[in-house]
Amino acid sequence: MTSQTTAQNEVLAALSAQGVSVWLDDLSRERIESGNLAELIATRSVVGVTTNPSIFQAALSKGHAYDAQVRELAAGGADVEETILAVTTDDVRSACDVLAPVYEATGGLDGRVSIEVDPRLAHATDETVAQALELWRVVDRPNLFIKIPATMAGLPAIARVIGEGISVNVTLIFSVERYERVIESYLDGLTAAKAAGHDLSKIHSVASFFVSRVDTEIDARLEEIGTDAALALRGKAGVANARLAYDSYRKAFESGARFEQLAEAGALPQRALWASTGVKNPEYSDTMYVTELVAPNTVNTMPEKTLEAVADHGEITGDTVTGNIAAAQQVFDALASAGIDLPDVFRKLEEEGLEKFEASWNELLTATSEQLTAHAPGAEG
Repeated sequence: MTSQTTAQNEVLAALSAQGVSVWLDDLSRERIESGNLAELIATRSVVGVTTNPSIFQAALSKGHAYDAQVRELAAGGADVEETILAVTTDDVRSACDVLAPVYEATGGLDGRVSIEVDPRLAHATDETVAQALELWRVVDRPNLFIKIPATMAGLPAIARVIGEGISVNVTLIFSVERYERVIESYLDGLTAAKAAGHDLSKIHSVASFFVSRVDTEIDARLEEIGTDAALALRGKAGVANARLAYDSYRKAFESGARFEQLAEAGALPQRALWASTGVKNPEYSDTMYVTELVAPNTVNTMPEKTLEAVADHGEITGDTVTGNIAAAQQVFDALASAGIDLPDVFRKLEEEGLEKFEASWNELLTATSEQLTAHAPGAEG
């Protein structure tokens, strides 16, 4: 891929033409400053960016792109939390600016960049709301999404932040049941926003439904069961789960009476976003969580490796979701018959997802503390 190339990749352009917004699940200062993000917009149909604590931890631990800013912050006496806030919001603000033309061209639908609240607040509603408001104020860009996890404490936080007129990316959704609760929280938020006099047409939201991790967990349990019937179900749960979620999306936003009333006041559907789309099992097609989840009004956020795999050999054959809902339900019926405890799967996945992000955040705190010490006035080196 060279900077002289301006034509969009045909496969990713075909995916976009089916109504799937292509987002990049990665961000770093180097990616912004080198022009790589702009190049992916120009050649890979990328129209949005998602971040999470793991992505920021990886970005700050590599190279020297942040040294000058950390040195300046250290000289000003900034602590670790202040430094992380400054560094991450600067990157997100810059990415918002790179994507501003997309935001304008799509009427606010795309051109979005997401930043996540501190994962340590996942079970604290009031603190999540407070930090969401702070991040919105600090980044100060209309094309920002605040990411809030779909925990039980996160659900009321989502409603309250939407009620303030702020756009939200709901993250860490694993089950259809929880997804339906997320939709209700979004509608609660829109109702509150309307009552407060906010312009509903300016409030956007996506619901990030995780895919590959569902297969990883369920496949391990199927292999433990070990029967032919169980083994035949490997690699099918993640896609089936997402397809069932899309059916819930359609019921809520295409024929739901509650949303219909809000839509008359300018409200927009909360799009389903497919997250965790990098394939973990090398035996599976490395594009399956993209090509098997093509449906109108969805988002697919991909790590760069998956984006390039789709660009290279993905096959887009039209909508692969809408006509496959009954088959998806059959997969879940078969999983239950095989002995898979689905509520336990989804409980474990949420716990592990939160633990992973909290671990990354703690690593980020440690690494940033070390950098502040190394760049403190009078420090050697």
